Amino acid sequence: MASNSTTISQQSSPPYFTLPISASAWGGIVILTLALLLGFPGNLFVVWSVLCRVKKRSVTCLLVLNLALADAFVLLSAPLFLRYLAGGRGWEFGSAACKLVHYLSSVNMYVSIYLICLMSMDRWLAVTRPFMSQRMRTKRTLLLLLLGVWWLAFILSLPMPFYRSNVEKTFSVNVTLRFCVVSHGGSVGHRVFQYLFETIMACLVPFSLINTCYSSVICRLQSAKFQRRGQGSRLILMIICTFAIFWLPYHIVNVIEVAGLLTKKESVVLAATTARPNVTAFAYFSSAVNPILYVFAGSSHIRQAGLSFMGKLFEATNSEGRTTSFFTRSSRSGSSPDEGSVLHTLSVKLGRPFKAKDKERSCSLADTGFNESEVRTLASVDQLE
Repeated sequence: MASNSTTISQQSSPPYFTLPISASAWGGIVILTLALLLGFPGNLFVVWSVLCRVKKRSVTCLLVLNLALADAFVLLSAPLFLRYLAGGRGWEFGSAACKLVHYLSSVNMYVSIYLICLMSMDRWLAVTRPFMSQRMRTKRTLLLLLLGVWWLAFILSLPMPFYRSNVEKTFSVNVTLRFCVVSHGGSVGHRVFQYLFETIMACLVPFSLINTCYSSVICRLQSAKFQRRGQGSRLILMIICTFAIFWLPYHIVNVIEVAGLLTKKESVVLAATTARPNVTAFAYFSSAVNPILYVFAGSSHIRQAGLSFMGKLFEATNSEGRTTSFFTRSSRSGSSPDEGSVLHTLSVKLGRPFKAKDKERSCSLADTGFNESEVRTLASVDQLE
């Protein structure tokens, strides 16, 4: 009955009636427009580069592909938000679309951060457990992990549609409009749960895992006096830092609002509520930034490769082929000439000569303070990078 009366009031409302656009709405319009214009074609270009220009796709490359697909997919909702902010007629797309677009935005948040977690874990295994890393780097394992990430994101995002409603508001000129807003049914407990759950599962847990992985990698390389960093590591670190820059303000506002609700300080809650639209739009822009990062990271390939420069960048992260051949040669021939050449190269980096004979090799390794197993592990890290 209420729905019918609302429909009548909207049909009889003056067609020229529109709400004024606030300064906050203008900021959101600018951010969303830039995200759509830069991010959507940029992410499609990344997908095209990986599928059509990369012959041998590394683990990092395939994770970047999934990240680009998730970002491009969520950017499709930008026109709806732009109409909502700039149209001055409220949310015109129905309750189902209101819940769906926010649900997909939440899925994108979880997919992005947990794909970055997989990148960090892959780098950690490559440096600290190279033999285990090689055994685990199979298409089947990667497919299962990717499916797991997507399913986890869909499950973790389930609370989002329950906390979004298409609320009606009647104005003085007898016009009733609908607005897609956050709704907790007046429950402080639900409000605290949503924001605390998002911050724990999309910030504290994944970033703790990422920090643990990279701390272990740094300690490992420093203790081995082996400081080489490959293209894959630099690219992953850039993605992590960018994601943190765009999403941390959102989670900080979550924490501030939860603190205000628990301490019953209305001024704190009001400050968080006022800041939320801006930090949400800022976080949304993170879906458009990664292609820009890849352009800067692959700029050295542009003159040589042209439009295929991004393919060259992603091929630089490909280590599986070299690693496989290294372990294959080692398993077939024991201390083969190929393995010896790798160890010789490593011994030069460590500043001590390397000799091919077993006894002399053991003495040389003892002089440098490393055992043979340690140097072989470091050599495999060199191959991985």
